[in-house]
Amino acid sequence: MTPILGTIASQISGHLLTPNNFESISTTTLSTTASDVTFSSIPATYKHLQLRFMSTQTSGGSLFYIQLNADTGSNYAWHELNTTGAASAPYSGSSVGYIKIFGRNVGTGGSANPTSGILDILDYTSTTKTKTTRSIVGQSSNGSGELDFMSGLWFATPAAINSIKIYTHDSTTMTANTSFALYGVK
Repeated sequence: MTPILGTIASQISGHLLTPNNFESISTTTLSTTASDVTFSSIPATYKHLQLRFMSTQTSGGSLFYIQLNADTGSNYAWHELNTTGAASAPYSGSSVGYIKIFGRNVGTGGSANPTSGILDILDYTSTTKTKTTRSIVGQSSNGSGELDFMSGLWFATPAAINSIKIYTHDSTTMTANTSFALYGVK
C-alpha cells in the first residue's frame, strides 16, 4: 500500500514554524494621510525581513511601491499576477525606479473593502546577492475582490538593506489607519 503524502504529513507532531522565529522591528499606523512611510536603521541581525500591511483607501485606490536604501535609480524589476476570480492578468515592470508590492488598486472603496498583504525580502543582509521580494495581497470588495501575487528584484550593486520606503506612486495618499509592521525572520 502506497501512503498518500498528505496523510503522512498530517501525522507530523510539533510545529513546523517556531513562533519565536519572527521578531517585531517596528510598526507604523498612520494617524493622518501620508504619501510615504520609511523604515530606516534596520538592524542586520536577521536572515530575512517580512513587512505586513493593512489599508482601507477611501476612493480611487492606490498603488504601493518600495525603494530600498533610498535608491531611486532604474535598478528594479517586478512582476504581478492579478486575479478577481473571474479573470486573471499579468503585469510587469523592468528597469524602473521601484518594486510594485501592493495591489493593482489597493483598498478601492473604503472601509468596506479592506486590503492586506505580506511582503518578504529575502537575504536582506547579503552583500553578494541581488535582493528578491515576494508578496501576496488580498482585497475584499463585498462579494468580489482581488488577489495579487508579486515578486520583485533590486539589481543594484549588492548591498545590505538598511531602509525601506513604502509610497504611493500615483496622486493618492495612504489613508489614516493604514498600518505597516516590519519583522525580522531568524
